[in-house]
Amino acid sequence: MNTTLNLYTYEILTKEQTAFIQKAAECLARTFIGVEVSGKWIQEPIVGQLNLNYEDFCTFTQDYLQSVVEQGYCAIALDADKRVVGVLAGDINKPEVIDEDLFEGSLTDMNVVMRVLSDVTGRFMADYEKRKGKAIQDGQLLHLFMLGVLAEHNRQEIVQQLAEKLFTKAAMQGVEAVIGEATNPKSMRLLEKFFGMTKYMDVEGNSICHLYQHNERLQGISPEIADGTYIIIREL
Repeated sequence: MNTTLNLYTYEILTKEQTAFIQKAAECLARTFIGVEVSGKWIQEPIVGQLNLNYEDFCTFTQDYLQSVVEQGYCAIALDADKRVVGVLAGDINKPEVIDEDLFEGSLTDMNVVMRVLSDVTGRFMADYEKRKGKAIQDGQLLHLFMLGVLAEHNRQEIVQQLAEKLFTKAAMQGVEAVIGEATNPKSMRLLEKFFGMTKYMDVEGNSICHLYQHNERLQGISPEIADGTYIIIREL
């Protein structure tokens, strides 16, 4: 396993590591719902705007991890006490556009999140398939779905090590590109600097973005924090 200044170790989750899957879900849920790390408040802006609680979001995250872990694209960072302090989770499924609401009860607002993702994903798929001249298949793209880091030290190095682990594996397995969604400028800068990813530009030279000001449920997000969710990409 790799090390970052001898503070952390990195590994790919397997389905047998149920305890680590649970801890990885908790790490992601805490960083998305909101947590203070080293005096700084960390929160994903869309989730922060909606009525989603930690327990429900953790369940959603764990369900996702369990559904894709066998693909081998869920990486974790462990500290010296074997605590999960960083997670980068993705999958190589064909991107999917969901046209109906799947969540109810206390998770109803997850439908808002999924509609945003479906909007940008649908436009990306149409453009990418037009560009390539064929339909996207399973295994063609690595989709980075969730990133969370709770470590107080060497946070950027952790992000970089997690990315390198997944990107190296993807390249070896013939994946042609890595895609993701950047929901705020901070995550965009991080993905550009440490993942080598950039905004995806369509055949007409435009970025693919869901603007929050046009979304009734997300208009409350200050433009100073984020203006929209963008599709980002890195060719391998």
